[in-house]
Amino acid sequence: MRKEFLEFAPPLIGQAEIDEVVDTLRGGWLTTGERAKRFEACFRQRVGAEDALALSSATAAMHVALAALGIGAGDTVVTTTMTFASTVHVIEHQRARPVLVDVEPDTLNIDPGAAARAVRDHPDAKAIIPVHLYGHPADMDAIHDLANRHGIAVVEDAAHALPARYRERTIGAAPSIAAFSFYATKNLTTGEGGMLTGPPQVIEAARTWSLHGMSRDAFMRYTSDGSWKYDVVLPGFKYNMPDLQAAIGLRQLERLDQMQARRRAIVSMYDKAFSTLDAVQTPVTRPDVDSAWHIYLLRLRLERLSIGRDAFLDELRRRNIGASVHFIPVHRMSYYRERYGLRREDFPVAEREFERMLSLPLSPAHSDEDVADVIEAVTDVATKHRRRAA
Repeated sequence: MRKEFLEFAPPLIGQAEIDEVVDTLRGGWLTTGERAKRFEACFRQRVGAEDALALSSATAAMHVALAALGIGAGDTVVTTTMTFASTVHVIEHQRARPVLVDVEPDTLNIDPGAAARAVRDHPDAKAIIPVHLYGHPADMDAIHDLANRHGIAVVEDAAHALPARYRERTIGAAPSIAAFSFYATKNLTTGEGGMLTGPPQVIEAARTWSLHGMSRDAFMRYTSDGSWKYDVVLPGFKYNMPDLQAAIGLRQLERLDQMQARRRAIVSMYDKAFSTLDAVQTPVTRPDVDSAWHIYLLRLRLERLSIGRDAFLDELRRRNIGASVHFIPVHRMSYYRERYGLRREDFPVAEREFERMLSLPLSPAHSDEDVADVIEAVTDVATKHRRRAA
């Protein structure tokens, strides 16, 4: 058994990131400035976006996107229950009404049919937020077709989806509005941070919302070419990304392909090992996508095991394997359950799949020995707790 605890998703930080941060510190400009602008430009080019805005989180990116689109009180926004709560929080922050729908059984992404019924039942729907869960793109052809028929906006929650592709198109490419996350566990990290991509007019409006609603940003005010004069044109937020974070992002972006290759190698090792275990189900990948492989989702075939998911996780933890669960469906959260009268029976797919899912450690920082320890632990637990035939 492994002696030390294996963290779920440690970041892969090298000397290049450290040097860039040190150079930033020595340069004397720490907040939003030249490096943040350069990070925006490099990211825009990497995904093929029209424009990009570096922000403090993917939550901030989704929030300013909704604000820039003018979504607010009296509007409805449709999204999935199988996501982290921040996807839904931003709708609530704008005083709009979130309408949650169920997911598809294979990818656990938003069910376009359920989304279509929600839009039909809510004439005040103004947007839909699909989530590219675990890095596997949602069915965007169906989502865009729905949005075009009803004249509603699409804001992609791409927190897991760098650098995923859907039908040869990189997630975040023009003309989509997409929000990316650079949280510590993400495929590219700046510690905290995010990026919004989309048409220039949306990004320009979002930029104003992202920094107190000021007519010019702080970087320009304090440079030799700037002016101390400014106006406040909107009741904006404080969501800008400082250069200290952008410094890390610039170097992470340079080796994103290398880190992704390592992720795919780990996924291949997991797939090969677990394909022979009949008590577990490996992740589904549709043929028209390239997943970002942010999370490796293992689903238990509970009818073949004598223990449930929670006990399975406990057994892995006893073996020093840091597995987790992503995510508790939003309709189970007390705030949304009580505020909107949500019932578990209205989300049968999410309910069924949540009870049998767990996420295995996956990071380019993990060694082959780490991966072997995970495989050994999962195999051991699944074998020891295999339900005997009656």
